[in-house]
Amino acid sequence: MPSNNLFNKILIANRGEIAVRVIKTARAMGYPTVAVYSDADADAPHVAAADEAVCIGPAAAAESYLNIEALLAAARQTGADAVHPGYGFLSERSDFVSACQQAGLVFIGPPADAMELMGSKRQSKDAMAAAGVPTVPGFASDATDPKVWQQAAEEIGYPVMIKASAGGGGRGMRLVDDPKLLADALERARSEAKQAFGDGELILEKAIVQPRHIEIQVFADNHGNVIHLGERDCSVQRRHQKVVEEAPSPFVDEPMRQAMGEAAVKAAQACDYRGAGTVEFIVDRERNFYFLEMNTRLQVEHPVTEEVTGLDLVALQLQVATGLPLPLTQDQVTITGHAMEVRLYAEDPDRDYQPQTGLIQRWRPARGDGVRVDSGIREGQAVTPHYDPMLAKVITHGPDRDSARRRLIGALEQSVLFGVTHNAGFLTRILAHPVFAAGDATTAFLTEQNLTGSGSDAAVDNATLALAALAFFHRDQQPFQPFGDRAGWSNSLPNPSPLWLAPADQDSIALQLVSTRDGLEVSGDGWQHRLCVLNAEDGVLLFSVDGLRRRCHYHLNGATLFLLVEGRSLVIHDRTLAPASNAAAQDETAVRASMDGAIIAVTVSVGEQVTRGQTVAVLEAMKMEHPLTAQADGTVAEILVSTGNQVGADELLMTIEPDDAKETAP
Repeated sequence: MPSNNLFNKILIANRGEIAVRVIKTARAMGYPTVAVYSDADADAPHVAAADEAVCIGPAAAAESYLNIEALLAAARQTGADAVHPGYGFLSERSDFVSACQQAGLVFIGPPADAMELMGSKRQSKDAMAAAGVPTVPGFASDATDPKVWQQAAEEIGYPVMIKASAGGGGRGMRLVDDPKLLADALERARSEAKQAFGDGELILEKAIVQPRHIEIQVFADNHGNVIHLGERDCSVQRRHQKVVEEAPSPFVDEPMRQAMGEAAVKAAQACDYRGAGTVEFIVDRERNFYFLEMNTRLQVEHPVTEEVTGLDLVALQLQVATGLPLPLTQDQVTITGHAMEVRLYAEDPDRDYQPQTGLIQRWRPARGDGVRVDSGIREGQAVTPHYDPMLAKVITHGPDRDSARRRLIGALEQSVLFGVTHNAGFLTRILAHPVFAAGDATTAFLTEQNLTGSGSDAAVDNATLALAALAFFHRDQQPFQPFGDRAGWSNSLPNPSPLWLAPADQDSIALQLVSTRDGLEVSGDGWQHRLCVLNAEDGVLLFSVDGLRRRCHYHLNGATLFLLVEGRSLVIHDRTLAPASNAAAQDETAVRASMDGAIIAVTVSVGEQVTRGQTVAVLEAMKMEHPLTAQADGTVAEILVSTGNQVGADELLMTIEPDDAKETAP
């Protein structure tokens, strides 16, 4: 074992759940840890979890988590002699690997040369073809002339896929099936790739219709040993970002598993790899597989491999980084049962998956047999627009696929997350869908089945409205008191009290409340329910409705009630004392920020004629670009922002004078 690979303290150059995850294993192995944090993350869980923590800069990732010199300075300050990059940020930057080595730090990951090769989709594809790994027909060039790309696309044959050569995660990726749309798609993809990875290089590939996305986990040590740990199926995706991951794949049989594993090992050997890596393949309906890319880091979905193999992949990373050989051979790798993982995001599936910000009012992850939740959030923490919107990963393991699937549905329905809009309802709809349950989902699954939202905007049923009324009725009693314990009860004729409740983004609903000795009668338009509080403790309410005992999770914040009932997360407002609202139509003259973020482009100027739906500015938030569009045909009257400005949600950015306003002017 080379002595210069020994280390004593690990700096985790990341944040959130992966930083917490690495700290947990490092501590179990006896390594002290150092967390780094931006100004926005001063109170984050990963900071509290580490033995030491260093502030490395402002909230913007470019000035903190992507600041190599600040990270190296933190290592010097604390005496850390190794760096674990997690995933995202600098985890696949070869210049960061080189900088760590020059500073005398052990980088817990692959060599810079392997990372640089596999970090380029174009170069890695050439290397894989030379190594005998199947690749998708494609084209790569540093040319910016659209005609060069148009000719290549015609030779490959439409549809084609544009990809950012320097990164993944769906950023810089565009599917094009119409030659007329290629030039614009190239421009947008190049811009997005430049923003996300600092490199606008693109590649073009043949798009395989209705494919499966299957990847192989590999591990290599410093002694020439390379093994694979089976496959993960990541076919359920939206915008080329993984939504559900599972191991093993329901589509892969044993001969295919062996062939893909051997190809993945060849890929790792071809680039003289070290440590944990993932070789991703695209698979057609005939089980032909083609190399997509190699991720030279630990993957977000690594827990499903851990669950079915019984291995701690972070522990293996640390062992390999010290120079130890892998502790097992290929024939010692076993797969037991089935595991699934979903990513809990702060996003609104009903509004085109827009990232969401807010204060986490309550966070109670599910527990139970076969349930694992990796998170990096806490109650009272603000979800900001500065970083990826992933809050946690929910993972389950079972003896078979359906057991894991049912456990995952239950874990999502029982996890309490109040204060920020999230995608748990969307995820449960996917898991419960018969196509997914049958193991038949491809990358086209969400589109084909029209699973584009969470369904959370559906009308709230009368019994849930009555439950909300019960909660508001007791809001001044802390804690809730069972009705039989209430003092001041009178046998005089009860008088009804009015209550106006408004589920999020819905109109107010008039209710009548009557307090009785046994509980509360709540009535609406043609309906009535009788409710009673039986117990309330630690945010869990046990109640009866029309004699049926039920339970739910709740959190009251003034006139706002958060409810988790029957797996559905709801927000309901008390509008009884609220002033009457103006029901006027949305102001079509205003262009407002859809969320907190930074303006990265203003595409129009004052006096310019625009059409409804035209992009007038681009907002960057949570590592994604969000076009802002005109709401009417007209002329740009005023622009209040410029490129680089930080803006808040709903902030007025520009005004447009509609054409019809000009026509009706005297």
